[in-house]
Amino acid sequence: MLARLYIDDARQRVRQGHPWIFDNQVRRMECNPAEGNVVQVFDVKKGPLGQGYYNPQSKIRVRMLTKDLDEPIDAAFFRRKVQAAWDFRIRTGQPESCRVVFGEADGLPALVVDKFNDVLVVQTLALGMDRFKPMIVQALNEVLQPRGIYERNDVPVRTKEGLDLVKGPLSEPFDTKLVIEENGVRYHVDIGEGQKTGHFLDQRLNHAAMAAISKDARVLDCFTHTGGFGLHAAHYGAREVLGLDISEDAVGQARANARLNGLEGRCTFVTVNVFDFLAGPVRENGPWDVIVLDPPAFAKSRAALDNAVRGYKEINLRAMKALPPGGFLVTCSCSQHMLPDLFRKTIADAARDAHRELREVYTGGQPPDHPVHWAIPETHYLKCHILQVL
Repeated sequence: MLARLYIDDARQRVRQGHPWIFDNQVRRMECNPAEGNVVQVFDVKKGPLGQGYYNPQSKIRVRMLTKDLDEPIDAAFFRRKVQAAWDFRIRTGQPESCRVVFGEADGLPALVVDKFNDVLVVQTLALGMDRFKPMIVQALNEVLQPRGIYERNDVPVRTKEGLDLVKGPLSEPFDTKLVIEENGVRYHVDIGEGQKTGHFLDQRLNHAAMAAISKDARVLDCFTHTGGFGLHAAHYGAREVLGLDISEDAVGQARANARLNGLEGRCTFVTVNVFDFLAGPVRENGPWDVIVLDPPAFAKSRAALDNAVRGYKEINLRAMKALPPGGFLVTCSCSQHMLPDLFRKTIADAARDAHRELREVYTGGQPPDHPVHWAIPETHYLKCHILQVL
């Protein structure tokens, strides 16, 4: 018999589909569930809410898997979930390299699966999901039949769940270095050593939006990482691209990607602090027709939000001052705590202080392989605006 938890769901979050139950919501337990085990969940009036996996070490005490109290959480369960996730990607026309499972948005909390050509990368980021890893791998093999599967469970968030940091093949070993294509631009990807699962797949549609503003432009790509926006700008006809990043490794990868696409003649990538550059040399190297701001997450927690707002405002202010009238600003945030309205307000405040006006060209976010679940605000994290600065 499964252990039972009775929780306070006063705001109806769980009943409406949010899968997280926090420690301060638990009112009592029947039996004493083992760490990582599945438990049945009820509200304080004994109304059934479903089943989820339990971890007393985590602030998120339970992550819900199903609203059905009697559904077995077994290999067949994960087979159905993976099949549904993959069917959704096929139905929405996702490319060869895409996210196959986006955690909570696909009903599999704390599970991430990315597909790069014919290989998969898996992250199990919570104790309960990690316990089901053999079933998940079996389901992925049955549904997608990949050439290989690699585990990238070397991310610090696992320590909050009491999990070790590990990485390596979950299939026969294979070469982790490959080349993928996005919007006609090719990238070197190393799923064993690259960021997160090896490459960021979520800016695909925003990269494609560069086609509207790149022709014959001089483009400054700040926080370029491996060259995403800058290489797309050159691919779409920019006459000159300068990409900036503080990471020497990222800059090296961006240069290699430029060579891979035959764009090294128009793309230059340098290691520099973007904040310092926007405060000084940018004026000497301008005027730029397009400036791209795609920084790492400034707000990794709600406690960091105030500082993040100041950071986003400062870089947008500096970029606007460096653009001539009629120039274009591409500005992004991947911080889930920076909500869309707050991000817009922050950019608007920067424009006011810079004495500039803004005209919207494009607003985007995550592609459909990173779906936003309306009951789970945390699944909506990526924001992108292309603005003409007047």
